[in-house]
Amino acid sequence: MTQAQSLCRIGMVAALVAGASIAFAPMAVAQERTPPERQTLVDLAYAIGESHALRQACQGVGDQYWRERMEQLTQTEAADAAFQSRLTQAFNNGFFARQAQFPSCGPESRKAELAVARKGEGLSRKLAASVREVKRMGPDDPNFKNGDPDSVEENAPER
Repeated sequence: MTQAQSLCRIGMVAALVAGASIAFAPMAVAQERTPPERQTLVDLAYAIGESHALRQACQGVGDQYWRERMEQLTQTEAADAAFQSRLTQAFNNGFFARQAQFPSCGPESRKAELAVARKGEGLSRKLAASVREVKRMGPDDPNFKNGDPDSVEENAPER
């Protein structure tokens, strides 16, 4: 694989990671995350931090692509203060680990960037697969008795 092909793959995987993490996010606000889902989000935050450091090594410190994606993720998750802190700490830990390992751009930092992109892709797919459909029911829903949203028919049909 040429360097140009490698960079193209990194870009495609990065877009997939960012897209997947944002695509499932609107549903996340409406549901509580399970402990395994929360850990996957923490792992994803770490990978995004790594990606941020590796991208900055080659693009310069002004590049905020992955930091902006992390901000979108945390805003969408609307996590409680403790979980928000865990996500932020994971991002920072990933960033500082890769920044120390790769202070400048080179073939090895590019390989690391591709590896982290693959890891992020896997985590994003795992999260996207765990999203559950949130059913919305309103007063006009036929499953409500007499239009009362506080009383649902015992044998309401599955949707």
